[in-house]
Amino acid sequence: MDGTQETQAPFRDARYAPRALDVERRGDVLILRNPTPYSKTVQTVTAPLVRWASQTPHRVWLAERPAAGAEGWRTVTYAEAADQVARLAGGLSRLDSGKGGLSRGKPLLILARNGIDNALVGYAAMSLGAPIAPVSPQYGLKGADLSRLAFAVERLKPAAVYVDDAEAFADALAAPFLAGLPVVASRNARDGDVGFETLAAGDPVPPACRPDDVAKLLLTSGSTGLPKAVICTHANVALNAAQIAACYEDPDPPVLVNSAPWSHSLGANAILHMVLHRGGTLYIDAGQPVTGRFDETIRNLREVATTYHNMVPAGWGLLVGELERDHALAARFFEKVRVLQYGGASMAQSILDRVQAVALRTIGCRVTFAAGYGATETGPTACNIHWLNARSGMVGLPTPGTAVKLVPVADGPPDKFEIRVKGPQVSPGYLDMPEASAAAFDEDGFYRLGDAAKLADRLNPSAGLVFDGRLVENFKLANGTFVVAGALRVAAVSAIAGAVSDAVVCGEGQAGVGLMLFLDPKACLRIGEPEAVKAAVRAGLERLNSLAKGGGKVTRALILDGPPDAASGELTDKGYINQAMARERRPAELARLFADEPDDGVMVFS
Repeated sequence: MDGTQETQAPFRDARYAPRALDVERRGDVLILRNPTPYSKTVQTVTAPLVRWASQTPHRVWLAERPAAGAEGWRTVTYAEAADQVARLAGGLSRLDSGKGGLSRGKPLLILARNGIDNALVGYAAMSLGAPIAPVSPQYGLKGADLSRLAFAVERLKPAAVYVDDAEAFADALAAPFLAGLPVVASRNARDGDVGFETLAAGDPVPPACRPDDVAKLLLTSGSTGLPKAVICTHANVALNAAQIAACYEDPDPPVLVNSAPWSHSLGANAILHMVLHRGGTLYIDAGQPVTGRFDETIRNLREVATTYHNMVPAGWGLLVGELERDHALAARFFEKVRVLQYGGASMAQSILDRVQAVALRTIGCRVTFAAGYGATETGPTACNIHWLNARSGMVGLPTPGTAVKLVPVADGPPDKFEIRVKGPQVSPGYLDMPEASAAAFDEDGFYRLGDAAKLADRLNPSAGLVFDGRLVENFKLANGTFVVAGALRVAAVSAIAGAVSDAVVCGEGQAGVGLMLFLDPKACLRIGEPEAVKAAVRAGLERLNSLAKGGGKVTRALILDGPPDAASGELTDKGYINQAMARERRPAELARLFADEPDDGVMVFS
């Protein structure tokens, strides 16, 4: 049973390559390897741009709205992009930084939203062998807590800064920790800043990057400690794109609408660079997967028929409601799309089932749902689902050229494994942190992700892996019961079936598990009055508890007022909840949740 109401309905052809897996057993340890060949020809991030500029010069690489709410698209073709990247590289190499222009090993700090200029200046820097260091725009926009940006700058040690809008980041640019650095700005440049057009007006410089040069320094999320700067070499990024391409037998270039931020490896590597590697077209979406900012995404999907669509689960939760209500939108969305994908967090099966139901109603078949798995340190894609699938929660199997080691979790159930990864996409480590870099790998050179998985079929590893929670997020109740927080969060959101957008799992050292719940406003409007919403939440959790055992049962739940706070980092710019941050920011709600005599707002379950 894969979760759909009509499991025998056919799938649209996803154009996948055949699945392949080699299995090695070392006692209780399993090693899974994907022997599928993949191309090693391209090992720098700029090589595909040169290739497509020659072979398909007039094909659009990137498109964006010229301004918020504007009609039409500003586009850049592959030929135009290659020319501008070369000219921008020349301008960057001549920047007055006090120590000469940007060059190999001198990072460019990028403080900007996704956009064409952002991509062009980033690839220009990387073509010189200079790493780019994109940080979340949340770190530097007006009103932000600049301590996070100050920490990032101290760790990254940039030689120059690019901003898309100097006015939007004015407070950050005026901060002491950026004093003296040359600033390139696309809009609202201040006195002394270098305008983007000025930078692009100089003589071109051909690519000088090498496979072992650092292409990117990407910050970890910081959910388990202070952020680290992950070293991503040109070969790491380029070969991971080749590994993903080898999962398909698809000669056609992909077409995407996507908003995943380029300050994270999902958006920067698995989306932006994957599109470049395959010669596709990316429509840059300025919408966000949160209530009130998702209308832009819907508008874009009305105009562009994508062949592949990737969103975080929060985005799918919002999109499926729109697809159910709007038949014209559904017709456009399912017109050409061959693969649907979610990433960044686990997704409730109920959301996936609802999407498939709309697909069946609209085009008479299902569309496969993939999921990628990995971390900033693994490219990001270590595993993915590269076969027809309608089941949520899957990790997939290793990408071509990748090996996954499954190590039994100490004191855990016999089917629970820690995931470790080895492959050409895996980072060599962290910037200026040799001890942390060494500790990240085991005795066989496998990177430790800190996640758990189990086999979908214990007798058939080729059926794939199922995500089984972050080991660092799991905890024990006062009675010693082990709680798998990630799996419980997904199960709870799925059980409540649309009324909530996300859940924070609590209960370390407590007598039972508690949930803090964020409501989905649009879904709640359909349900009705607040008491009806609360009743729906209670009914969903009672259903969950009726099927759960031990640490999977919820004893208390509290509906929170308002949405998660993006400015504080509680809601990441990928659209998922930072569980540790949410608990830390809400001590009063936690106290209410576990009070000896809870108030009427706390739901109590026996």
